[in-house]
Amino acid sequence: MKYDLHIHSKYSPDGILDPKKIVKIAIKKGLDGIAITDHDTIKGGLKTKEYETEDFKVLIGSEVSTTRGEITGLFLSEDIKSREFHEVSDEIREQGGLVIAPHPFDKLRKSTFRIKNEDAKYIDTIEVFNSRCIHQKYNERAASYAKKHNLSVVGGSDAHFPYEIGKAGVILESRDLRNAILKNDLKVFGKRSIFLNHGITKVLKLWRKTRSG
Repeated sequence: MKYDLHIHSKYSPDGILDPKKIVKIAIKKGLDGIAITDHDTIKGGLKTKEYETEDFKVLIGSEVSTTRGEITGLFLSEDIKSREFHEVSDEIREQGGLVIAPHPFDKLRKSTFRIKNEDAKYIDTIEVFNSRCIHQKYNERAASYAKKHNLSVVGGSDAHFPYEIGKAGVILESRDLRNAILKNDLKVFGKRSIFLNHGITKVLKLWRKTRSG
């Protein structure tokens, strides 16, 4: 089973991807499932799940803005209301979800959650490969943190555009992804995206903000 666990749809302020198109592209690229992790909303995940099939799974998630940076919740059923890190972690777990630290050592992103040693107990798994990390050393530091604190690992493309889908993710034998993540019974794969994608995303976000303002 092959999953990309970090994809943004048009329901993110910096996303353009239609849910139906995401599924179509993901299947074409050989994925067995995806996680939609839009910024501060599960709307994209709920909409994309309408296109789930017996052979293709859609996981509902959200990349939540906290006072310390972004934290991802996976296996969600409701939007996360809090913006304080510890409360966000509690809310995710209360839903039976998993708390993921996405790209936790990427110094080039203002939104990055600057993870500390004492944060480990509030995190379930670490994203050790994010395709949008320009420098591989950021992914490597995430892997080192996970190993030091005995945390499981995941990966995702952080796709905002069609050609990014499937660039990173996890491979597992079990059909129970949640259990495989908790037991660290999977393999992370990935290729990095080009730097230009960040620029395009910022322009898109600014353009949308200007139109809505």
